[in-house]
Amino acid sequence: MGKFWGAIALSVAVFLSSVNMSWAAKLVAYVDISSQTMTVKKNGKTMHRWKVSTGRKGYRTPHGTYSPKRMHKMWYSRKYNNSPMPYSIFFRGGYAIHGTNYVSRLGRVASHGCIRLKTSNAKRLYNLTRQIGPRNMRVVIRH
Repeated sequence: MGKFWGAIALSVAVFLSSVNMSWAAKLVAYVDISSQTMTVKKNGKTMHRWKVSTGRKGYRTPHGTYSPKRMHKMWYSRKYNNSPMPYSIFFRGGYAIHGTNYVSRLGRVASHGCIRLKTSNAKRLYNLTRQIGPRNMRVVIRH
């Protein structure tokens, strides 16, 4: 019986560590698609809560837990008419968190799948990510 429970405990620990990479992250940007908000936590403490815009009808913002893949202070979308994407944090292929000037749309779905923030908030998140290190940051997107 002891070996059985030991094996179960080890299996559960391995499973839980693989399911939620954000536990070990120092900086986590939690995106709630249903409320169109982002909550930024540093070392478990809530630092910011901002309105966002995610994928509108016909477009999808992927769910899951991601690490930043690349960051650009300014990026221009080759796919969408060279649209400016200030303070971009790319987390999956062409999907990024980035600033927008369309602040009247924040809090509602409006994007082609990216996560849009007020540019000043995107700058804060970008700088926090650079400060803490992209390997120590996670993006968690849930519905």
